[in-house]
Amino acid sequence: MKNDTASAPKQLVTNEVSKSSKLWKEIRKNKILYLFISPFYILFLAFGVFPILYSIFLSFQSWNGLGDIKFVGLAQFQYMLTEPVFWTALGNTFAIWFISSVPMLLFAMIIAVMLNVPLLRFRGVYRTLFFVTNVTSIVAVAIIFQSIFNNEYGLLNYFISLFGVDPVAWINNSTLVKFVLGSMVVWRFTGYNAIIYLAGLQSVPQAMYEAAKIDGASPIQTFFKITIPIMKPVILFTIIMTTIGSMQLFTEPQILLGDDGGIGSSGLTLSLYMYNEAFLQSQFGYAAAVSWALFILIGGFSLINWKFVNRL
Repeated sequence: MKNDTASAPKQLVTNEVSKSSKLWKEIRKNKILYLFISPFYILFLAFGVFPILYSIFLSFQSWNGLGDIKFVGLAQFQYMLTEPVFWTALGNTFAIWFISSVPMLLFAMIIAVMLNVPLLRFRGVYRTLFFVTNVTSIVAVAIIFQSIFNNEYGLLNYFISLFGVDPVAWINNSTLVKFVLGSMVVWRFTGYNAIIYLAGLQSVPQAMYEAAKIDGASPIQTFFKITIPIMKPVILFTIIMTTIGSMQLFTEPQILLGDDGGIGSSGLTLSLYMYNEAFLQSQFGYAAAVSWALFILIGGFSLINWKFVNRL
């Protein structure tokens, strides 16, 4: 028994060495194939993994991008929690996320249900038209929305002036500017989410609808008792992706309002704030700390959404 017990670890080590040898043998055998796919992994390591790891390192340092790097521990995170502009950007980000996410996903579901009607003609044309908004250049979108919501010469102010209403300062008002940014997000991503919902609707077995119809279920009962439960993974995916996208909102406020986020930083989002600190203020350590705070927020909200949707 003693000899058997002593030989067991040796056997495990021998097996591990054998597996490792076999693995390297396979790699050498297929080295040409690995050589062809290596550019992807090299680029992924250089521009994906390395920046992530380096941002962790930077979040504990003080660095202006040129001078010496100085270790400051958790000082960047402590400063972030006492910085009023950070909380302003955080509040703006949450407000725009709430204003845009709820109507966007609701409209997307309505459009998907309409596109899923069997008798609908030219369905492919409608799908393309709804998806065009997602591939349109965001710079062009921002310019169009700027012409619509311009404080003095905007199309919307011209339209309401026809009814005797005074022009509204859409861009200068701290509340209305969030609705302007939210409307840009809704316009851009409603069609994208509608296409995802449409794919989910078409995966629901028709036999279940026919069985519900035979049992006398109304269309509303069928939708909430059959469609929504089956679509739950798809809905969860769109909610999480919408949350991630809204938390990372950058281009829309930057083009529409500038780097400072407009008057009183009313349109300053966390991503725009992080950009300002890194590339305008040269506070790379602090910007890295903000980026990890943003990561934790996105992870926390994704977890909350996952728990909430699973309870539906």
